[in-house]
Amino acid sequence: MFLSVFDVFKIGIGPSSSHTMGPMTAAGHFLNLLRQHPSGRQAAAVGATLHGSLAFTGKGHATDRAVALGLLGWTPAEFDFDAAERQLEELRRSRLLRPNGLPPLRFDPALDIVFDYGPPLPGHANGLVLSARDSTGAVMLNETYYSIGGGFVVTARERETPPAAADAVPWPYPFANASAMLRMARESGLSIADMKRANEIHLRTPEDVERGLARLWSVMNGCIERGLSQEGELPGGLHVRRRAARIHQQLMAERRANRSQPHAAADWLSVYAMAVNEENAAGGRVVTSPTNGAAGVVPAVLRYYLDHCIGAEPDKIADYLLTAAGIGGLIKHNASISGAEAGCQGEVGSAAAMAAAGFCAVLGGSPEQVENAAEIALEHHLGMTCDPAAGLVQVPCIERNGIGAIKAVAAASLALRGDGSHFMPLDNCIEAMRQTGEAMNAKFKETSLGGLAVNLPEC
Repeated sequence: MFLSVFDVFKIGIGPSSSHTMGPMTAAGHFLNLLRQHPSGRQAAAVGATLHGSLAFTGKGHATDRAVALGLLGWTPAEFDFDAAERQLEELRRSRLLRPNGLPPLRFDPALDIVFDYGPPLPGHANGLVLSARDSTGAVMLNETYYSIGGGFVVTARERETPPAAADAVPWPYPFANASAMLRMARESGLSIADMKRANEIHLRTPEDVERGLARLWSVMNGCIERGLSQEGELPGGLHVRRRAARIHQQLMAERRANRSQPHAAADWLSVYAMAVNEENAAGGRVVTSPTNGAAGVVPAVLRYYLDHCIGAEPDKIADYLLTAAGIGGLIKHNASISGAEAGCQGEVGSAAAMAAAGFCAVLGGSPEQVENAAEIALEHHLGMTCDPAAGLVQVPCIERNGIGAIKAVAAASLALRGDGSHFMPLDNCIEAMRQTGEAMNAKFKETSLGGLAVNLPEC
């Protein structure tokens, strides 16, 4: 099993990897499918139907906007907000798409994107069906897509029969679970980051891997910086105000006056994470870590390491990201990182496990201590629901990232106080998360039909 660090960490836009980035990507894939269709030149119109969580929280997550942007040719990684807005406005007026290689296609976002609030499609809670019609209105092509978390998209066919190409590659260290990961580390004498790097170099040159990792951190850190400088109200109608900039100003003032309390370390972690998730909620540029809803935890802990830890070394940024990605890949492979499938334990829980592992590694932890750190962090997120108010990635998501970052650091610190031996293996904890998510009522899995989402102030 191998999942590249550049798949775990994807540069994209907010507010949601599964509800924004995934549907945008699916729409682009569908246009390519239509271009390859024998009768593609006869297409006259396209439409989309959103199912399950994509329907229930699609408005709050801007899923309809994402589908339209994908049909306009935009991808999450290559996105210009101002240009995209101009094209969306033109589309609303003309109700016409003009994709390269295809005839003009009728498409009215207000009518041709349908929110189906019935039962979800069988393959995943995040399903969407894209279709093309000819001039008589007859459906000439349709495809079912599932947005499975972290910006990953698969067709119904791929969901039923996953491609085996990646498994056929002779990866140097093909660990599919934590037990195998630790065994390979013992046999090779390598760290988790070194094994992950060896796998990455099997696909890319060492220089490309290092440049790619540096770019990921540059975007993550840039997102923190933007979040720390922006003020005002977040979009969506909940009237949630940004707080990261104000908290950061307070922390800086306390530091200058030498009046910081010992527990201010938790505030620094929180403010870095909240800065990212405020940017995400505003539709800004973020890095899935492993999702948008949990995008603040991994960057916050790395920023905390660099700015606050004694002996921090910038050269270890790559090791932090590689280690975190190794753990994220295990969780995705053996359970889920999708809030619509596993609740927030699959998002912030996974992110905290990844950050704890990376933090433990750069502080000198052994592979056994790193695995222990990830297990502690994930264990103490088990059962967490995904219940965003009004379907917006704001309440409780922004604060939840801050607390996740704090838990990650605490988990790594506990693991470093031991020798790596512990009672509950990470593999068992991941399986417990999978079972918990499977048994969790759908109203607590990113549908905004239960929990905090239905217990709102009456004013």
